[in-house]
Amino acid sequence: MSESQVIERVREQIIIKTQNLAFIHYKWYVKHHLLIVEEIAIKLCNIYQNANRELVLLLVWMHDYGKITNQSAYDSEIAGEKFLLESGVSDKRAKQVIASIKIIDRKDPQELVAESIEIKIVSSADGAAHMIGPFFSIYWWENSDVSIEELQARNRKKLTTDWERKIVLPEIKQAFEFQYRYLLNNASEDRQIYI
Repeated sequence: MSESQVIERVREQIIIKTQNLAFIHYKWYVKHHLLIVEEIAIKLCNIYQNANRELVLLLVWMHDYGKITNQSAYDSEIAGEKFLLESGVSDKRAKQVIASIKIIDRKDPQELVAESIEIKIVSSADGAAHMIGPFFSIYWWENSDVSIEELQARNRKKLTTDWERKIVLPEIKQAFEFQYRYLLNNASEDRQIYI
């Protein structure tokens, strides 16, 4: 089986796993998150042509494996590696994917900047994807029992984490600055009104 066939198999299986009703985001996660992360990552691979596209695509589809399968970080590492191996990913590549996801999940900007371009691409694409489409609106809908002030505080925290800790590529900072400022203003108690 070719690497592209293996990636497609992983992709198809992740899509099936996201449709599990036990996954809180089952109604929207593929369309409004994973496909957006993939699109941004592919565009970044066109800029950073030395990036290993196969690794990037595996990271895109595996970066939220623990969330999708509702497992702890440790359990999702073991289960994620097993899943990759069963999907036809080589042992070396499966270990590389799991190790890379651990780095992305730590959200340490100094560590991320020093890592491989594939890790930088997926971390930055994931952070940016939260600022596109209805991501924050859906979060409000899923948590309609929470006060507006608390939702704003959570959104500010998410935006700040994405912007300051996950997005490490300058192209993403430049391309998404308007969305970041708009969403941050939307989630702020101290709005900035420009006339």
